[in-house]
Amino acid sequence: MQKDDTINLIKELIEKTTVSAGEIQVTEETGERGKKTVWFSVEVSDPYHFSARGGEGLFALNHLVRRIIETRSPDLVEEILVDINGFQKKRVENVRAVAHMMAERARYFKSNIEVDPMSAFERRIVHEFLSDAADLRTESEGTGPGRRVVIKYIGSL
Repeated sequence: MQKDDTINLIKELIEKTTVSAGEIQVTEETGERGKKTVWFSVEVSDPYHFSARGGEGLFALNHLVRRIIETRSPDLVEEILVDINGFQKKRVENVRAVAHMMAERARYFKSNIEVDPMSAFERRIVHEFLSDAADLRTESEGTGPGRRVVIKYIGSL
């Protein structure tokens, strides 16, 4: 699926919520392990519908966009993220900051550190962020809304 088609899809979905979508900026970034992420940043006049209740509306929008694109282009390998007024970027940065802080705590105390329960999206960010750490290993534990990441200190190899 072309970027222009994706932009039109995102605008159409946002405008079905009666919120008017402004211009959509497209940026690409290569994350840990060379994984490519395409960000579609949208400025809207009323972001409350998407950022309320911890960003449930934004997560739903991302889910819809990914499912529609996967149906139309099953061979697509890059990850697509829709961001409304910078909400998603801030959230990713906050999760990475928590992961860094907890990793340093695991190293300092040479023990396992449990992070507060997170969504699957946030847990994946932690796993990817710490994937290159030679002295740490991450695992998800628990079930349902109580599922969390445990950062395990394994020492230097």
